[in-house]
Amino acid sequence: MRQTPGETTERATERTATASHTPPDAERLRRWRLVLGADSADSTECALTGQDAAMDGALDALYGGGTAKKPNGRSTGARSAGLGASAPSVARWLGDIRTYFPSSVVQVMQRDAIDRLGLSALLLEPEMLEAVEPDVHLVGTLLSLNKAMPETTKETARAVVSKVVEDLERRLESRTRATLTGALDRSARISRPRHRDIDWDRTIRANLKNYLTLPAPDAATTAGSTGTTGATGTVVPERLIGYGRSSRSAKKDIVLCIDQSGSMAASVVYASVFGAVLASMRTLSTRLVVFDTAVVDLTDQLDDPVDVLFGTQLGGGTDINRALAYCQSRITRPADTVVVLISDLYEGGIRDEMLKRVAAMKASGVQFVTLLALSDEGAPAYDHEHAAALGALGAPAFACTPDLFPDVMAAAIEKRPLPIPDKEYQP
Repeated sequence: MRQTPGETTERATERTATASHTPPDAERLRRWRLVLGADSADSTECALTGQDAAMDGALDALYGGGTAKKPNGRSTGARSAGLGASAPSVARWLGDIRTYFPSSVVQVMQRDAIDRLGLSALLLEPEMLEAVEPDVHLVGTLLSLNKAMPETTKETARAVVSKVVEDLERRLESRTRATLTGALDRSARISRPRHRDIDWDRTIRANLKNYLTLPAPDAATTAGSTGTTGATGTVVPERLIGYGRSSRSAKKDIVLCIDQSGSMAASVVYASVFGAVLASMRTLSTRLVVFDTAVVDLTDQLDDPVDVLFGTQLGGGTDINRALAYCQSRITRPADTVVVLISDLYEGGIRDEMLKRVAAMKASGVQFVTLLALSDEGAPAYDHEHAAALGALGAPAFACTPDLFPDVMAAAIEKRPLPIPDKEYQP
């Protein structure tokens, strides 16, 4: 028996028992009735009772539920939001959906309620924030309301953001550390390694030109011992290649340049968490820069990603060229620097100057990565023309999930081809 989050054992037992005694055709009609809603499902002739009726009411309040009624009590067909602007009503509705639906569905419904019913203003009330299910999209909404948030709400909002950030760090930190530590070790090559530090794969490839054919052993001896004859060969390791040992100094400089326009909210949340993880690694020197039409360096707040997030200002225009100019001015070791631009590339600045800066950084030895999005969502909206121009410069632009980000960074550190996840995202 599967018990949904927030559902009591008694409810789950009742639901399971009901479903097990419901004929297949009746169960199909019940599901269609819940999908179609009251106004469109009269032809199913399926009456909902108990928990099903409560679930239908919660769905109808968000996706249907016109309040205008005919004299006979039936709806006039006018479809409008059913939650109104009442904070108590919304708080009750939030409690209902957490009772009847799993957490993943609750997050989708909350997001739809904010978008469809204009509930953003209600999130400025502490009581409302305590009732919602925290997720990345809710954090993005709170950050966009940051400047309008009253002091009485900020403490609650910070607790909500902290919960999401802590969950993300637990999920992403260990794999990020392991992947990048290995990449850093492999990228630091030395020419006179100790025996235990030799990278045999690279050493053999580098010395294949020194392959020597050895004379065949005595035929009679060979035939008697193995039954075969023939020459053998060996590679003379004229040049040894080994892994470098870890040092306390930074091996690579990482610059995260994040577009904080409203459409990039989820990417800002994930990038801030990754920025904090990278900054905690001694062998990396990490800088985090956010921008719209202005540029803000949040590197000194990287020890607390929540401070980073509240230091952003989602919304506004975009000037990628200005942001890249700032990042370029902070690069001191081009050959050991990775710049990650996270943006949908809708440039409001000078396009040609932006492309020239990217070309100049790459020519100096900088590894340049362009991510159209850093989130779990589907194909992002982005400027295809700018993405194609960056691709022509050898900086392909693609969307990246948080789980793939460590692999992308490892490839950039080792100067290997980037693991582009889907050709669909390439211009």
